[in-house]
Amino acid sequence: MRVRFAPSPTGALHIGGVRTALYNYLLAKKNGGKFLLRVEDTDRTRFVPGAEQYFYDALNWLGISPDEGPQQGGDYGPYRQSERKDMYAQYAYQLVESGHAYYAFDTPKELDEWRNRLKEEGVHTARYDQTTRMSMKNSLTFSKEEVSAWLATDKPFVIRLKIPENEEVLINDLIRGEVRFKSEELDDKVMLKADGMPTYHMANIVDDHLMKITHVIRGEEWLSSTAHHVYLYRFLNWEKEMPAFAHLPLILKPQGSGKLSKRDGKKFGFPVFPLSWNGDTEEDSFTGFREEGYIPEALINFLAFLGWNPGTEQEIFSMDELVKAFTLERVNKAGARFDIDKIKWFNQQYLQEQTPEQILSTIKPLAEAKGWNKSDEFLLGVIDLMRERVQFAPDIITDGYYFFEDVKEYDEKMIRKKWKGEAPKVLEDYASILLEMNSFSSEGIESKTKDYLEKNELKFGDLFPILRIALTGNTKGPSVFEMMNLLGKESVLERISTSVGKFNIVT
Repeated sequence: MRVRFAPSPTGALHIGGVRTALYNYLLAKKNGGKFLLRVEDTDRTRFVPGAEQYFYDALNWLGISPDEGPQQGGDYGPYRQSERKDMYAQYAYQLVESGHAYYAFDTPKELDEWRNRLKEEGVHTARYDQTTRMSMKNSLTFSKEEVSAWLATDKPFVIRLKIPENEEVLINDLIRGEVRFKSEELDDKVMLKADGMPTYHMANIVDDHLMKITHVIRGEEWLSSTAHHVYLYRFLNWEKEMPAFAHLPLILKPQGSGKLSKRDGKKFGFPVFPLSWNGDTEEDSFTGFREEGYIPEALINFLAFLGWNPGTEQEIFSMDELVKAFTLERVNKAGARFDIDKIKWFNQQYLQEQTPEQILSTIKPLAEAKGWNKSDEFLLGVIDLMRERVQFAPDIITDGYYFFEDVKEYDEKMIRKKWKGEAPKVLEDYASILLEMNSFSSEGIESKTKDYLEKNELKFGDLFPILRIALTGNTKGPSVFEMMNLLGKESVLERISTSVGKFNIVT
């Protein structure tokens, strides 16, 4: 088995592309096959420098590195289409010689005028096909002498595929079953452009054949082009080696309607790409999954379920388990909704399974970047207190910023509710108890606190809400006693003292 992931270096990866790469990888590994990366860079007008390396960085981070590709090499290279340019033209000319393609001499201006004319006549979808080809400038309407004369000059031309009339194309899709197309629904697509570069369709088929690709797993949007590809395999006499096709379901917006787009990342407030990408325009600049704090194994687990299910209740899968369980037969035909809450849940599950040291390696650079140069021991303490309360490792220091600096904001609504009656005296007396303590262990603080409450016939609610606000700014957070121990006696007393003035202002 040989499969490929073939992105175009025109910008960042859409999450659908990453899922396609994952499914190809899983299928190859399950069957002892090879997973190839092929860079389809024939569209030089949209080429983005650095995009190819970005693909590698993304796949490597996710743990789905290719077996063959531009960097790895292999027996079927080169793996960049721009480096294979010379081999495509011969097949395009072969199609012309066999009568399955023809030269088209219409200029872009003439084609635009033709489309505009049809629009005025009420035809809004102009197609160069079996119904219009004989009214156009091409080698089917020119004499042999006229064709030869044109080709002998430097005048531009393209080569178009000649779709037969009154035929039906049958595709046995591994996910969708039988799919049928009528030839009259198909246009005569360009195979070789005027600059000598092949179109996607020509290059795709030639490369898949020469690289001995056995299975083509790609997004649903390519299903409509597959009939043209079947014709190409037939016309080039490669039909016996034609790969099996499997077209994956669409990834839908979070609300379940419409295809998820690259711009949805900004619209819905979550990242779409696996890594940061700074494109040429503002709309191409996104913060990616890695920078948001997603764990790659969690993202892989989520993506695997985005259109596939194992047929069991199991949800957490290691890569090895996914390889063993994955089959195309269990990939759905219907679109899969991108559920941001579900991917956060996956990330939280994986975060809880990480060791404190693994989490430390993530948050220590983030803390240092903020100027919080704390010891590993202190950071591990923060991790221990915060990890159960967050979905992403970076949230440990953003939500728990109060471990590193003074409280920025206080919950004024709760202050007005709690800072009344005996509350000021309770907090002041409690601070005096803490001041007298020699050891500031969490156990010692807990013991002294309970003694204080019992002696003064106070309830936990008389002290803890206002104490939490003094320490963190709100009534939520980890264990008070362990938090106080980590902050240290001096910092705790200073925060209580500062908060009294702040509370008095609020009330």
